Amino acid sequence: MRFGVMAGAERGDLNRKIAGLCADAQWAEAAMLDTVWVPQVPNDFDALTALTLMGAKTTRIELGTAVIPMQAQHPIALARQALSVHGATSARLALGVGPSHHWVVSDMLGLPYQRPASYARDYLAVLAEALSGKASVDVDNETFHVHNPFALKPVDAMPVLLAALGPRMLTLAGEQADGTILWMADVRAVADHVVPHIAKAAERVGRPHPRVIAGIPVCLCSNTDIPVARERANQVLGEAEVSPNYQRLLEHGDADNVGDICVAGDAEALLKQFRRFADAGVTDLAVRLLPIGDSREQLVASKKRTRDVVSALAREFR
Repeated sequence: MRFGVMAGAERGDLNRKIAGLCADAQWAEAAMLDTVWVPQVPNDFDALTALTLMGAKTTRIELGTAVIPMQAQHPIALARQALSVHGATSARLALGVGPSHHWVVSDMLGLPYQRPASYARDYLAVLAEALSGKASVDVDNETFHVHNPFALKPVDAMPVLLAALGPRMLTLAGEQADGTILWMADVRAVADHVVPHIAKAAERVGRPHPRVIAGIPVCLCSNTDIPVARERANQVLGEAEVSPNYQRLLEHGDADNVGDICVAGDAEALLKQFRRFADAGVTDLAVRLLPIGDSREQLVASKKRTRDVVSALAREFR
């Protein structure tokens, strides 16, 4: 199982944010992690721009988006930007995309949020053509009618990962993408719901076994402080639970909220929980460092302890 860290969506002015993103990527590479993942938060820094900056400060680590909302950008425009970033970072981009949620697409962007699985299917068809290296993208489907000259060719293969929660989206991820990026999926949801759907779909069309990237909050703490870590997770990460998409995913597992999914405890407890995700079929963990404490100094120290232990435990899976 590969290990990555989520970076971005941090408070602070723009200069501080950019420096922090680059420092996070440099730490992750030095710690021998596999990937640094940047979410596209609606009111925050552009994820692909962030990865370009991070790529300039690193040489090896994979750079992933987790994830870019499809409706916010035409697939041709996204392909052009992604291929540019891929070339600028020595072919290290992993492009995570998804149909997002109603509160982003409809409430924030004012765009229709209808039949997201069908939209994602049609979007991926255009994106795949644009990433294929052909001189022209010619796709006619229910959503897009594209006939666009395209001079950019990928410098190397670029994985495309689809955020997928329900059966239709997981099937689509297996058939048309290189894997899926998850949030709010516990061990049972991964083992009993996610992996069977996506693996069967990929096998049916002759694609390689898909990547399953599980985003999870992680906190190194004493085992007596596990309830504190879980409550902290619910405080800072719980807003996503209002989504019907996430609610349906939670029904496939044992968790009721993001706090239940939080991997917390001492190093031995973290390792045990990481192994459960690996046994469930997760190929990549995307760790969202979750510090606890009553002051900024305590939060910074907690984050450092957690990331140092995560990097050490990651070696157990190599």
